[in-house]
Amino acid sequence: MTFWFLLLLGLATYLMVQRVVAHSTQTPVWLLWLVLMTPAFLLSGWTLRYGTKVPPPASLILWSSIICILLYWLLFQWGRRSPREKQTEPQAIEATQSAIHPTAEPVTVRPIEPTEETQLRNCFPWSTYYIQNIEYRPQAVICRGQLRTSPTQAYQQIKSNIEAQFGDRFLLIFQEGINSKPFFVLVPNNQAAKQVNSPKQEKLTRPVVALVLLLATLVTTTLVGSSIAGVTPKALQSNPQLLFQGLPYALGLMTILGIHELGHYLTARYYKIRATLPYFIPVPFFLGTFGAFIQMRSPIPNRKALFDVSIAGPIAGFIVTLPLLIWGLAHSEVVALNPKIGMLNPEALNPKYSILIALLAKLALGNSLTATSAINLHPVAIAGFLGLIVTALNLMPVGQLDGGHIVHAIFGQRTAIAIGQIARLLLLLLSFIQSEYFIWAIILLLIPLVDEPALNDVTELDNKRDILGLLSMALLVIIVLPLPQAIANLLQI
Repeated sequence: MTFWFLLLLGLATYLMVQRVVAHSTQTPVWLLWLVLMTPAFLLSGWTLRYGTKVPPPASLILWSSIICILLYWLLFQWGRRSPREKQTEPQAIEATQSAIHPTAEPVTVRPIEPTEETQLRNCFPWSTYYIQNIEYRPQAVICRGQLRTSPTQAYQQIKSNIEAQFGDRFLLIFQEGINSKPFFVLVPNNQAAKQVNSPKQEKLTRPVVALVLLLATLVTTTLVGSSIAGVTPKALQSNPQLLFQGLPYALGLMTILGIHELGHYLTARYYKIRATLPYFIPVPFFLGTFGAFIQMRSPIPNRKALFDVSIAGPIAGFIVTLPLLIWGLAHSEVVALNPKIGMLNPEALNPKYSILIALLAKLALGNSLTATSAINLHPVAIAGFLGLIVTALNLMPVGQLDGGHIVHAIFGQRTAIAIGQIARLLLLLLSFIQSEYFIWAIILLLIPLVDEPALNDVTELDNKRDILGLLSMALLVIIVLPLPQAIANLLQI
């Protein structure tokens, strides 16, 4: 079992390195892969030497991970290709274009005549942004220069000047370049062109569709909930009223998912970002649903809005999850711990699966929870547990997940890409200790690291939002990491 898991982990890591960094550094892929896999090899050697009954020391995992991450970064920087770096800005511009108009066909920017170029240069006052060069691309006009004032003031003034000279012909984007110098990009405003050709604005809020999907998901989650409550299909056929035993699970899970998406939706409306209503995805198996989602159909104005919209969902969902999970744990049954059963098992959940789960379980169950105890979760507790899983998965700081948006808003897009890569690596390492996370690691591997930029992607956040973002990452850590033995001894579990 260890051999096959190590093989899959090695293949996934190699594909990740080859796909993400092979084109950005001259360091051999096999060498980077070997560095990343070293902690896994050490843990495998420990298991072969001492067996599965003797857990590896925490210092071995911690220090090998830290050293390998530092060595990986040094090797990557050592072989970094500077010509390739210069090609990343056009790629970022293309990503910007597709992010702002995700369903639109590529549109060639109308050539700017010499008289128009003079107008364009006049939009950049020397005291605000001293323009030095204008580049014309098939889908963008790039204006490079020197920033002379605050990013917020520069963007607002130049945006006002562009609209005064060119109307709504362009969308103005403010991004940070490879050399940390901000530059402006003008891309065609396809949405404005659509409104000219078709004055009727696309209807985003479809309450009938949202209601039908809501009711359908209520049915499917209730069916799954009745199965969780121990109702067999045969018993359900003879007594359909037993279906109502699935409502606690269904209502708990749907409340958590719905509040999460409503947090995104209401915050997007606050910033006047066009967004759809939350839509549930019903399925008659698995959890009864594949979750819920909203779609935003207009660009995000700045990193502040990006942060607020992104963090509103996890915070709202977590606030609802917490009391439901505590109540569900208090009404759960304490059973004997079976060491042969994995930590993630609703019928006998090992509370050491997660730091936060352990703390909440001890709070709800008190002295009845011991070192030899597991928890047979109440259906509401299962819904709350899944709420934590949803919160943690969304907070992963990778790409277009909520966590990816959050680190992008805090640190900027380039740093967020590096953080996303490190998060993938750490989750792969964690999956070697807790195999339940291996599927998560594969999912993160398939998610692109590049996040959608805001129109003003340069202005930084205030300190309060920085602290809140870091706290959200701390929440992710205490949900994902297993309970250290020192804390388990302190809690007597």
